[in-house]
Amino acid sequence: MTAPLAPLVPRGAVLGDEVYARLGEAILDGRLAPGDRLRDQELAEWLGVSRTPVREALQRLERVGLVEVSPNRYTRVSLPNQKTEVDTFELVAYNMGVAVHMAATRCSDEVLAQTLGRLDAVIDASRVDDPARLAVESHQFFREVTRASGNIALIQFIREYEIAIRRNLAGWQPFIACPVSRTAAYERFRDAFAARDGARAEDVLREIHGFA
Repeated sequence: MTAPLAPLVPRGAVLGDEVYARLGEAILDGRLAPGDRLRDQELAEWLGVSRTPVREALQRLERVGLVEVSPNRYTRVSLPNQKTEVDTFELVAYNMGVAVHMAATRCSDEVLAQTLGRLDAVIDASRVDDPARLAVESHQFFREVTRASGNIALIQFIREYEIAIRRNLAGWQPFIACPVSRTAAYERFRDAFAARDGARAEDVLREIHGFA
């Protein structure tokens, strides 16, 4: 296989984290395709690092489901499946609701305004009925509201699983198909969030995603 990865230039972060991020991005963009065999020595040579951070990264990628390991047989990029995609969407929808609830009741006015700005981009994407843009803006809003929650455990969990979430939700489509009804629901969600009514915002968000 032609080397799909350029040598890694350390940026001062933990090397294992950089290798994890680089391999994860290569899986997301298809340079490392589903079913591709992953050999730690080969990956280490491509990235210009030792085998240790590569092995650690592969173990982390296995834990989040992007890599499959069969002892003494193979380590390979996992194959996406519908069950994983459905379960990931459910997990994200509930976690987003929890994050919104916490953020609405505890973040500063400045952070609330920034997060509402992200939400406005979601609403704009819904209004023009652009599912691809809606998915991107929703992901950005989720990242913003997770940080705004101030909950370290939730922030760390989402940071670790973000690559898997992005891959598993690549084919996401909005639950409410009608753009008028969907946008109206997002506007109700915004009103509740702006009013710091965390419980109401969480309920409306779950309604938007079909978990009411």
